[in-house]
Amino acid sequence: MSVISRSALESSSLADLHDIASELGLDGYRRLRKSDLALAIIERQGGDVDAPADADDAADANGAAAIDKADDAVAAEQGDDAVADKPARRSRRGGRGRSRARDRDPDRDTGDEAGAGGGAADASADADERPSRSRRSRGDAGPADTDERPSRSRRGRGDENGARGEERIATGTIELLPNGSGFLRVAPPEPSDDDVYISAAQVRRCELVAGDEVSGPVRPPRRSERFPSLIRIDTINGRAADEVAEGTKYDDLPCTYASERIALDAEEDPTLKAIEWLTPLGRGSRVVIVGAARAGKTEALRRIAVKLNGQEEIECSVVLTGVRPEEIGDWTAAGLEPVAALGLGSASDAQGQAIERAVETGRRVAARGGHAVVLIDSLEQVAVPVARRALAAARKIVDGGSLTIIAAACEPFGGETTVIALDAELASSGRLPALDLAASGTVRSELLVGDKGAEAIAAARAAAIAA
Repeated sequence: MSVISRSALESSSLADLHDIASELGLDGYRRLRKSDLALAIIERQGGDVDAPADADDAADANGAAAIDKADDAVAAEQGDDAVADKPARRSRRGGRGRSRARDRDPDRDTGDEAGAGGGAADASADADERPSRSRRSRGDAGPADTDERPSRSRRGRGDENGARGEERIATGTIELLPNGSGFLRVAPPEPSDDDVYISAAQVRRCELVAGDEVSGPVRPPRRSERFPSLIRIDTINGRAADEVAEGTKYDDLPCTYASERIALDAEEDPTLKAIEWLTPLGRGSRVVIVGAARAGKTEALRRIAVKLNGQEEIECSVVLTGVRPEEIGDWTAAGLEPVAALGLGSASDAQGQAIERAVETGRRVAARGGHAVVLIDSLEQVAVPVARRALAAARKIVDGGSLTIIAAACEPFGGETTVIALDAELASSGRLPALDLAASGTVRSELLVGDKGAEAIAAARAAAIAA
């Protein structure tokens, strides 16, 4: 593991130094001053504490990159992301301070596979720190102080934990969990006891996609943990992780209007046939199916999903948020296993988090040159900013992949490239197709169906309006 330079450490915040010290296993680091803590971190890594800052800079010109790697090691403490799908959990966009506050929540669930592999790490770490904090508040030097002095002397002699260079390197295939974290399967596709837990923070930072081959050093499981944890990610698909991470951010990639039409092959379904020819969909489209209650939005979305699920080169995922409990079984019966399924009683925040996780996975697929489609039923109960962020992620990357979002909602949010409006009166009376052509439309449809096709769509819409 590369040694973080002294200048990089001194320029970091005290909170970052505390995180690094915690991962390195420094005892009593919270009582050290910032400068002393930086020296202790360098000493633990086997660096030269007497070297001047300029020498450190020369030895490590990219200090910020080293800090990022250390942050990856801190993120591997597992617990914060292993329970991200709890309904009461807030959005991760609140920053690191709230993430640390969640780590101290004694009521979090550690029952599932990810929690068993990760959540207990923070619980055990907190159990170690709480007594020392209470003793400091009372002013006594309890057993923690006596325990620290021998460990310092052992480090000074260079035995035991001082030799941290012997790290076990694990290589395997990524399998992502619904909460955003994942596992490194060392013998894919079957799980094994040697699999390695990967935190959601590492998944996001390195933009990992299910199926990526990853390698990196591993630390053994801590108390109450079932699996070892990945300290950092060194390679992704044979390339250095730094090279992959330094690529252009997804939001900065050049994009263009959808020009590759998505075929639905719906000859026997009048509603889908009307959607395919009068409101064409393309790779990279932002599609919203709108209409009043019982207009058939969910049914139309499910039929589209069935048609897309069998197509090659398309990675299709379904997110159910705020749906009727019976509808979850309908999706499964149609051969579509949702990546998240939250019923009517679920909290709005939990629904928003489920949508954002699915969209984030689709973004990573598109950034790698693949084609992803995320179908959401529905956006009705989530906050408007969350819905707009999800729709805004859809795009066709120039000379690259695409992310298509198809969602059901009561009404358009603005910015859609395709609006499919369904008529509840037509649907309820069985008059199909139940497409409200006057309220439907596709932006730049000529790119998908050609000029003659666009003229035919315009003529059909004009006839519908005149009628």
